[in-house]
Amino acid sequence: MLRRRNLLTTLLIALPWALLLTLWHQYPTTHYLSLLRKTDENVTSKALLNGTSALREEGFPSCTRQQQSVGATPKIIQNYVYSRPPPWSDTLPTIFVITPTYTRPVQKAELTRLANTFLHVQNLHWVVVEDSPRRTNLVSNLLEKAGLNFTHLNVETPKSLKLGLSWIPSHTPRGTLQRNLGLHWLRDSFSNIAPPEGVVYFADDDNTYSLELFEEMRYTRRVSVWPVAFVGGLRYESPKVSPAGKVVGWKTVFDPNRPFAIDMAGFAISIKLILEKPHASFKLEGVKGGYQETSLLKDLVTMDGLEPKAANCTKVLVWHTRTERPTLVNEGKRGFTDPRVEV
Repeated sequence: MLRRRNLLTTLLIALPWALLLTLWHQYPTTHYLSLLRKTDENVTSKALLNGTSALREEGFPSCTRQQQSVGATPKIIQNYVYSRPPPWSDTLPTIFVITPTYTRPVQKAELTRLANTFLHVQNLHWVVVEDSPRRTNLVSNLLEKAGLNFTHLNVETPKSLKLGLSWIPSHTPRGTLQRNLGLHWLRDSFSNIAPPEGVVYFADDDNTYSLELFEEMRYTRRVSVWPVAFVGGLRYESPKVSPAGKVVGWKTVFDPNRPFAIDMAGFAISIKLILEKPHASFKLEGVKGGYQETSLLKDLVTMDGLEPKAANCTKVLVWHTRTERPTLVNEGKRGFTDPRVEV
């Protein structure tokens, strides 16, 4: 009896190992291990059939190794798949962002950073307007690869109107013609069709934006406003809001008596209001410095019609940052690095 019991014990120990070794030789190691993963059955089977990992199905970058014959050099193929921007919603108001831009060493870096922010915002259409006689390849390629809904426009500011070169005392700040062209495109696009619910926002390419800001502005009825950091020589400028939630003035040092003493990044306008007021635009002549915003807003809204956002203008959600100008003294007159490399 004791001998039979020892024999049974030996069999119980040896049998699992024998089965394991048999499976080990019949299946490749990675395939057998994948069978043991406690993942969703459909995702795993799809990944195995496609020769990719489950991460690829979820929209993350994957690195796939193709099957190679013995002795062959392995070949790595990288497939970059982006899960942004979020799916378009038919019920969510659209945010039309107008961005003027111009050629300079940091232009691509600025637009890339901005695009990476917009990729997280649902129902966003980016209107990029170059201060250039033609649309450049740099901006065109960037927009094509960004994965965003966009419109690419261009209009060159005459040298006589550029800041510091005008013969008249009232100079035209950079970006005026470009913002006006963006407004013209919007009006032309919806001249014969019903406009969507949504807002228009002027986002310069050198600012920094919180994602929360876009959700704050999305449901603007007429004109919404909020604080902007690092402008006017202050930590931030802001509308003054009464206990009743009404805008009654402006927290600024520079000319606080302006009708709308606000930065370009500090307001959004309902698309329907833009269409209802076809002549409202940024004025080119007779506008003092700091009055560009007023030149547009005075034709759209009064102080009573402003809607304070960002917790009654107590939160900062946009920063007027500027990228430091790069030092390129070692490039020399002819250039040290290869000019064909896009920076």
